[in-house]
Amino acid sequence: MALDEQLRAAAEQWIADDVDESSQAELRALLDAEDPELVERMSGLPRFGTAGLRAPVRAGANGMNRAVVVRTTAGVAAWLAEQGQRGGVVVIGRDARHGSEEFAADAAGVLAAAGFDVRMLPTPLPTPVLAYATRALEAVAGIQITASHNPPGDNGYKLYLSGGIQLVDPVDGEIERAIADTPAATAVPRSRSWSIADSVPDHYVSRVALLPRGSDRELRVAATALHGVGARTLKQALRRAGFEDVHLVAEQADPDPDFPSVGFPNPEEPGATDELLKLAADIDADLAIALDPDADRCALGVPTADGWRMLRGDETGVLLAWHVLSTLDPEEHPDPLVATTIVSSNMLRSIAAEFGVRYAETLTGFKWLVRAGDGAGTGLVYAYEEALGHSVDPERVRDKDGISAAVLACDLTASLIASDDHLLDLLDELSTEHGVHETGQVSVRVTDLEVIDRTMRRLREQPVAELAGTEVSTGDLLPETDGLVLTGSGGLRVVIRPSGTEPKLKCYLQVVEQVSDDLAGAKRRAAERLEELRRAVSDLVSE
Repeated sequence: MALDEQLRAAAEQWIADDVDESSQAELRALLDAEDPELVERMSGLPRFGTAGLRAPVRAGANGMNRAVVVRTTAGVAAWLAEQGQRGGVVVIGRDARHGSEEFAADAAGVLAAAGFDVRMLPTPLPTPVLAYATRALEAVAGIQITASHNPPGDNGYKLYLSGGIQLVDPVDGEIERAIADTPAATAVPRSRSWSIADSVPDHYVSRVALLPRGSDRELRVAATALHGVGARTLKQALRRAGFEDVHLVAEQADPDPDFPSVGFPNPEEPGATDELLKLAADIDADLAIALDPDADRCALGVPTADGWRMLRGDETGVLLAWHVLSTLDPEEHPDPLVATTIVSSNMLRSIAAEFGVRYAETLTGFKWLVRAGDGAGTGLVYAYEEALGHSVDPERVRDKDGISAAVLACDLTASLIASDDHLLDLLDELSTEHGVHETGQVSVRVTDLEVIDRTMRRLREQPVAELAGTEVSTGDLLPETDGLVLTGSGGLRVVIRPSGTEPKLKCYLQVVEQVSDDLAGAKRRAAERLEELRRAVSDLVSE
């Protein structure tokens, strides 16, 4: 096909302004071949979503590459300068994905040339270490080059502001406008004058090791980093906390940007934790732990009468919430707050009421959770989202943190085992008291984002009146976010929203069954209702 002249001119200009010869050659090849892929490559710069920028590693405006990183960082530097923060500390970290080392160096170089005190983390490290450092060093910003659990071909740019919190509206729009106003990447100055923050990883591990509430340490742990950067930090933190009997899935322990043993490097994906659960069974472990590649998410696996299974994010969420609240020092936290998102289980609300503490629900994403309550997260002691994100130490890390969550999960499990109990026993107690909260998801992955737009438009214009035999009403989350909430009796709730990080339409399902004297029966009824709801929602969102 013949390329539009405006598109051809834009591609020629991008090639001329690129700072990387290999990217220039990649885009030139597409241009010379008049490849239609060029339309997508030049369709605009990546935008800040739920957790920063994420895009395929590829040449062109709409990708993660050195030119995009240079221009993005120049925009961040300009915005920080407008806020009167020029000269402040900025911390730079990275994972081990394709391009991460080069992107981190470019970000550091731009900020150093712009007059900031740039501290680079010494090696590829978990995102929570960067979030911790941004707060601990009183930095004006922190940047982590990571695409978290995205496919191997992606990378990303996660931005923290002062206090170690992610940006929200209207700041994201202000920074995007500053990026749009930056000159060509070749015209942005860069410098090599940054320092290495060698002591940060050890300080972080020392802090995490202080989190356990109990004294029991008899626990055998199987763990995996899914080829990401979390294995070493996890093992250091657990051992310093007193948990010595830790076994890693060997073939997944070292960072590998190709993630060779998993299709999607996300503990939520079917099959991703198969090797972990096999190891757990082989060594007769008490607990299995899976981190995602940048170690900000933590999934737990437990032994059952029928073999090992992974806990859902909501199950882990309420277990850790109960542990935090049952061991909280009221003098240190006189007015505590716990928070979760609108797509997570409602059980946390009931647990919070049991303990007499404040409870808040926010939009999806930790950028909202750490601002829960009064907009600043005052008094926040615990927050979680169902997608395996847990903040058990918000005083030091104002984001999800898989390492600290894993340490606290080990503390809880060891304490329960010492009393001849286990995590599933505690879950049963919580379900008996607060109701069986059965949750699940329906996800529709698309190649054409217009499919998502059409579906959301249809559901708004033609609201559904009934789902799985239950009357429902629809609430619209606009203008705060693009989402719909369908609610009905029996704790039925469905939240439908486009993913902020992947080309997916995501539907979050919940039903609740109260327990009289038959927990097994309540579980069975809840599972049956959830499966019926899953089928109904799948039909609802399919084209």
